[in-house]
Amino acid sequence: MNEKEFYLILGFVKISKYRMDTLKSIGTTLKMPSEIARENSFSTSQVSSALIDLKKKDLVYCVNEEVRKGRLYKCSDLGLKVIEHL
Repeated sequence: MNEKEFYLILGFVKISKYRMDTLKSIGTTLKMPSEIARENSFSTSQVSSALIDLKKKDLVYCVNEEVRKGRLYKCSDLGLKVIEHL
């Protein structure tokens, strides 16, 4: 990924408080959407929407996609790099 592509992704995250705070909330840990929602005083639907956006940009991924409840999300290396610039 070149510098321009990275800055496009960084801007995509920064333009949304929900995406930015969701990404920062996960950080280097594993988190469920309900935990992220509680920590940030967001609704779970706001967090779910942010996670969908972040997954599309390969910033986060679900480590247990096969379960319906209790899904855990983790930041990718790119996601951690973006956090450094927030």
